[in-house]
Amino acid sequence: MQLTRRQTMALGTAAVAAAALPLPAFAEENGWEKVLAEFTGGADVAEGGVDIGAPEIAENGNTVPVEVAAEGAAAIILVSTGNPRPEVATFKFGKFAAGSSASTRIRLAKTQELIAVAKMADGSFAKGSRTVKVTIGGCGG
Repeated sequence: MQLTRRQTMALGTAAVAAAALPLPAFAEENGWEKVLAEFTGGADVAEGGVDIGAPEIAENGNTVPVEVAAEGAAAIILVSTGNPRPEVATFKFGKFAAGSSASTRIRLAKTQELIAVAKMADGSFAKGSRTVKVTIGGCGG
C-alpha cells in the first residue's frame, strides 16, 4: 500500500489530536480518604453529629436525593466512596445562616457509602455515614 503525502499528513494530524484528548477519570483507590484528609487537615473526626438523609435503596443512580445536617456546623463536605470523583459537594454556612443543613441530588455509580464530615464552629470535626444501594448505576453502569 502506497501512502500519499496528503494521507500521511492526515494520519499525523489525527495522531496528534488523539494524544491531546484527556483520558477518562477513573476512581482512585481510597481517593475519598484523601479528600476527607484535605478537608480536615488530618485532625481527629468524631463519629456522629452529622445526619444524612438518603434513600436506603435508589432504583436509579442518576438522581438520588440527599440531605445533610449538623447543628452548629460551619461547613459540611459530602463524599461518595464508589464514584470516580468522590467529592460530591461542600456546603459552607456563614454566621447569618438560618441553619446548617443542605439538600441536593447526586449521581451514584453503584452501591456505596455516603460520608458527610462537618467542620464545627469551634474547629472540631464530626462525621456521619449512610449506605445507599443502587439498582441501576447513574455513571454509565
